[in-house]
Amino acid sequence: MGALRDSNNIERAFAEFRSGTNGLVLDRADPVGLKVDHICNLALQRRLPVMGFNRGFAEAGCLMSYSEDFHDIFRRAAGLVDKILKGTKPADMLVELATKYELVINLKTAKALGLTIPPLLLGRADEVIQ
Repeated sequence: MGALRDSNNIERAFAEFRSGTNGLVLDRADPVGLKVDHICNLALQRRLPVMGFNRGFAEAGCLMSYSEDFHDIFRRAAGLVDKILKGTKPADMLVELATKYELVINLKTAKALGLTIPPLLLGRADEVIQ
């Protein structure tokens, strides 16, 4: 998987996957976010389910994504900026972690991969792409 860390070597990384590779999970440690379409296309060609670190992966054709709800993070960040502008020292503020996450499932991709997504998981999804 080392080749996958270099976004210019994505095709080589896919070619190096051993038979029996059941799926791929991409997190923010992988600098491949700009190659989402390419990754999703290669994964579909190899019938490999991929879970990405933001909704762009599911929208581009990967099986699903699970990540922080960035709209919520930006809204909360605006509140922190407001506090700073009103005089609160940043050093006095607590570090906040994400509290809302979003699951996006691409059913079209699931069908192309021959996968059935359990109804319970579909029910928990924030968005299901048909």
